[in-house]
Amino acid sequence: QVQLVESGGALVQPGGSLRLSCAASGFTLDYYAIGWFRQAPGKEREGVSCISSSDGSTYYPDSVRGRFTISRDIAKNTVYLQMNSLKPEDTAVYYCAAKGRPFCTWLQYEYYYWGQGTQVTVSS
Repeated sequence: QVQLVESGGALVQPGGSLRLSCAASGFTLDYYAIGWFRQAPGKEREGVSCISSSDGSTYYPDSVRGRFTISRDIAKNTVYLQMNSLKPEDTAVYYCAAKGRPFCTWLQYEYYYWGQGTQVTVSS
């Protein structure tokens, strides 16, 4: 059974850091690009990072570039999202998703498998 399970969400103060994890089971990360997406209340879901399975290339939108870092541990079949210098506008439910091809896009319909999400709240 294919499954993605996110963890690591929490309440953190502005300027703080969190590391989210996305553990995959039922398939290996070698052949799937993995994206992190987020959805804030009243807003559309948006992509915040992606890592290609072909060469490990990473991608970020301007809103998080320089603050977020995506990485993967093939041996653990897990992808991480390190989030630094968090801002209140980063508050959202964060999802990881697996794309059925090795290259990254921001097109959410190309992502076959989705996790259940983990809540990140940035507030003082």
